[in-house]
Amino acid sequence: MELRGPDGAVIKVRLRSLEMLKFFACNAGRVLSKQELMEAVWPGVHVAEDSLFQSIRELRTALGDEQRQIIKLMSGRGYLFVAEVSDTMDRDAPEQPAPPFVPETNNESAPGRHRFGMRRRAALLAMAGLGVSALTAALWLPHLLMGSPMTIAVMPMAAGDNPRAARMAADVTRDLTDGLAKIDAIRVVVPSDAAKGADYVVSSELEKAATAWNLRARMTEPATGAVKWTISLSVDLAAADAQRQQTRLTAGMGHALSLRINALQNTDERRAEGVPTGPAKVAIEQATASIDQTTLERFRAAQVILEKALADDADNVDLQVALAAFQLRGIQMAWYPTEERETVETSIGAIMARALRAQPDYIPVLEAHCRYLSTTNRFVESLVACGKVLARDPWDGIALYLIGLSQVFLGRFDDALATFKQADSFDTPPVARWTWAIGAGFTYLLMGRAEEALPWLQRSIAITSASGRTHLLLAAAYQQLGRVAEARATMTKALELRPGSTTLNVPAPTKNTSPVYLKASERIVSLMAAAGLPEK
Repeated sequence: MELRGPDGAVIKVRLRSLEMLKFFACNAGRVLSKQELMEAVWPGVHVAEDSLFQSIRELRTALGDEQRQIIKLMSGRGYLFVAEVSDTMDRDAPEQPAPPFVPETNNESAPGRHRFGMRRRAALLAMAGLGVSALTAALWLPHLLMGSPMTIAVMPMAAGDNPRAARMAADVTRDLTDGLAKIDAIRVVVPSDAAKGADYVVSSELEKAATAWNLRARMTEPATGAVKWTISLSVDLAAADAQRQQTRLTAGMGHALSLRINALQNTDERRAEGVPTGPAKVAIEQATASIDQTTLERFRAAQVILEKALADDADNVDLQVALAAFQLRGIQMAWYPTEERETVETSIGAIMARALRAQPDYIPVLEAHCRYLSTTNRFVESLVACGKVLARDPWDGIALYLIGLSQVFLGRFDDALATFKQADSFDTPPVARWTWAIGAGFTYLLMGRAEEALPWLQRSIAITSASGRTHLLLAAAYQQLGRVAEARATMTKALELRPGSTTLNVPAPTKNTSPVYLKASERIVSLMAAAGLPEK
């Protein structure tokens, strides 16, 4: 399927989302329940409501529907697609390519509605007053666009004779299968005669120990008997309730498996685990070691290592992504002088363009592009780019964190909070868990809910104690709660970690941000100032 803009350019969205758009258009003006939508878009597949929300979010972004005037939420009932639909297809005539777009000008249309002329295989959409003059959706059969997808057979998870472990194993297998079914580039089959022709078979075992669930899994290639992927992971029984344990087992396995599948689809067999090898691997490891102690000097040293390695291997996509990621970190940490930042952003943009041309479906490239758009305040574009990551790995916590940030800056605080909490429930990768903790704390502060922000910010600091920004936010939370002494002590620590911070340079850039966010941000900065943040 394809979605095209008024200039004919393809707007990339997932096939499931286009199926949903087609179903919406065919039922315009009628409230569709969540269950009805899920049964239409995922027939015969059990999926969680998050799949539905993700597709709706992606469609709203693609259609320029940030104000939610095309796809409307009808509280307690479902969703309403606000459009008039007429069939303009001459069904007796041979099917022809869609003509050039001509906006509809029927003045008799109902006020406040958007008129859509639907074809059997093409739809002409006129979006008046929404910042999108026209949008053409060409709905072609999926197999005409895509080659044969990789087929994955998911075997039932073994769990021995323990009834509780057997129940957990069955639930994790079901959720894993549901999640993999969201990935457009693969086809998931359950154990049956159909599994005999699968490209890869996933098998696993779950054990309940005294303090943790222990899961082991592997993916083999039936044609050769070769093991293509393995993982061992544990989830602490005391760290979460049973539902979260199940979610983290599923996400831990699903995230790693999705990355491996994506690597197989996008890299050669020299990358046995979907990671860099040879000189590129050495350079990235050296750069990472250099930046562990987050200082400007170590940052510069890391950048030099990566630039030299890339000069020797200019087409290496992993090096391109690593250099872009380090430079983005430099921007976020304000390590580049103001006059240098624009040049660096241009350089990162060029790197990302090269990487996307070379491997447009490779998750590390898509993650870096998502981060680049977020860092450069292109928040709507970032939502689309991050959605492409989730289309290939539904459990990617980094993509969820970046989506949450974009939602924050667009003033969509409720959405952002839900996104950060979803990332926290997945906890993938665990090394990034401090980020969605600070994200949730920041969002609660923006909403004026300091009491609820407090535990999230404290947990983020417990994981990563060297973050000056988290301490700044924690100081603001203490100040709002009237805990003045704790606010001042926390601000002192923040200024030690981030010297030179003032009320002028602490706020994020305001380009493309929502007035709702700006007003809430100003209030937080005033709390920081009251806690001792210098004005200049």
